Amino acid sequence: MASPLIDVVEVIERQKVGAGQCLVVLLCALLMFLDGFDTQAISYIVPALSKDWHLPREVLGSIFSAALVGLMVGYLAIAPLSARFGHKRMMLASSVLFALFTLLTLFATNVTELIGLRFLTGIGLGAAAPSAVALTCEFAPKRLRATFVLLVYCGFSLGFVVAGLTAGALMPAFGWKSLMLVGALAPIALTAPLAWLLPESLVVLQRRPNGDERMRAVLLGFFPRLDVPVGSRFRLEDQGEARASVTALVRGRTSAGTLLLWLIFFLNLAEFYFMQSWLPTMLTGLQYSSATVVWVTALPTIAGVLSAVPLGLAMDRVGPYVTLTVMYLAGCVFMWLVGGAFSGSVAWLMVTVFCAGFCISGGQKSVIALAAVYYPLNLRSTGVGWALGIGRLGGIAGPLSAGMLYSAHWTPAEIFRFSAWPVLIAGLAVFVMGRIYGSRPVAVEVSTPH
Repeated sequence: MASPLIDVVEVIERQKVGAGQCLVVLLCALLMFLDGFDTQAISYIVPALSKDWHLPREVLGSIFSAALVGLMVGYLAIAPLSARFGHKRMMLASSVLFALFTLLTLFATNVTELIGLRFLTGIGLGAAAPSAVALTCEFAPKRLRATFVLLVYCGFSLGFVVAGLTAGALMPAFGWKSLMLVGALAPIALTAPLAWLLPESLVVLQRRPNGDERMRAVLLGFFPRLDVPVGSRFRLEDQGEARASVTALVRGRTSAGTLLLWLIFFLNLAEFYFMQSWLPTMLTGLQYSSATVVWVTALPTIAGVLSAVPLGLAMDRVGPYVTLTVMYLAGCVFMWLVGGAFSGSVAWLMVTVFCAGFCISGGQKSVIALAAVYYPLNLRSTGVGWALGIGRLGGIAGPLSAGMLYSAHWTPAEIFRFSAWPVLIAGLAVFVMGRIYGSRPVAVEVSTPH
């Protein structure tokens, strides 16, 4: 009698979401939380470090950008290895790497060592996100994939917020090394739960000896009541035959979508980092109180966290293209309104900044979810990693462009009104993707010639 062939995607789709799937989301979100914590912590450490080491201002930019360059290398060069070695292994390696290099930063004695260690830390950080997103998608039902990805990426935003709170609590009493020590010890502590509780990618398990038995054990661990006969064979979602390479992203049916995704990531991260970088300076220059500056600057990140569930559910139920098109159009309107709000009441300024942050910071997470559902299984970590890497270029270009306009004596109102146009372009790019690929994409099929 032939062994039964079981479609894993259909099994996951039919079952109720269980504790095992929630645990995957939680562990991936915790890794992203530590990623965000470490990325943001350096913003609080460098000012204190510059006083201790008497650093000139022109050196500080190199320290800030070192980890961002490392992140880009991690996204572009390391993330594609996840499809070969496994998402779980890559997440574990990422945790160990950025914990180790963060710990070594405590012993840095000069700027050159600090910049080198932050660059290596960034590579470790950059390897984490694509693997976490890809693994989450494997164990998520199609009807909730976008929601799951958005929840995982909320960890990154929460890490940003908690880094500031931790810095305020520790650094006045214990100095900058205390914050760096927390950033090193936390990922080390997370490696044990990741190693013991996180399942490996089903794609990787299928390639190993006794792969079907390993997959059967994982599925029964997630769904104990599932009837899976011994000796069953398993079919994963259609992967096509393309290898997880960059060239596979930009040829065939995925090519147009890849280029449009890169444009959307670039524009969205340019807008996000423009807001995060320049709002404090603009508000201070307009004579707002320090408390107002802190709260208004925090609002985009807070709005981004609160956007995860409603945007995820809308993407899963209405469709990602419709949801993101509407969201970016609204973001264009609110970025324009922020420009006028500088001359209004503080309450109206906070409302417009919150709404703009909901669309921009929420869009940053939503477009990652779009990339995750757009690419097939074997290209998912590579596709997400490269989109994030290209987005980092936007994260560099956005604040630089705003700085040039500010130096040219543009007012904050004029700069924000100008910044509304790239958001509109991002919305049009999502709309075009929807016209090409349909309203509800699930893993565009990719194949290569034999």
